[in-house]
Amino acid sequence: MIFGLLALASAAIFFGAAFYVNFAEQPARLDLDDHALLAEWKPAYKRGFLMQAPLAVFGFVLGILAWWQTGVWLWFIGALVLLGNWPYTLLVIMPTNNRLMATDPAQANPETRRLIKKWSSLHAVRTGFGLVATLIFIAASVR
Repeated sequence: MIFGLLALASAAIFFGAAFYVNFAEQPARLDLDDHALLAEWKPAYKRGFLMQAPLAVFGFVLGILAWWQTGVWLWFIGALVLLGNWPYTLLVIMPTNNRLMATDPAQANPETRRLIKKWSSLHAVRTGFGLVATLIFIAASVR
């Protein structure tokens, strides 16, 4: 059961971090001018990626191990949902990330702001993946 509890912890931390970005960090960042907005977004994104990407992978692996150990299929489903962040990020969010990363903060403009708002909406889906995986892992842990 330790694998399941660790998978749940990974998913919950992932969800909490993603929720914080959408609920607190992004709205505060949008109060900045276009140049400062992008200058803040770039390092925040890099640090967030370094934290959230491993959490999704660890949670996936731990969820698979919990499924293997217990035979409860909800661990497997939760693991897949949490790992779903990777292809979603690579296929859907990365084009926006790449455009933002390629922009010099000194050249930021209203289009940059629009892209960061779009990024926030896309990131909210990742928050949803984290929430759903957490809820599935909770359900698996009480079986």
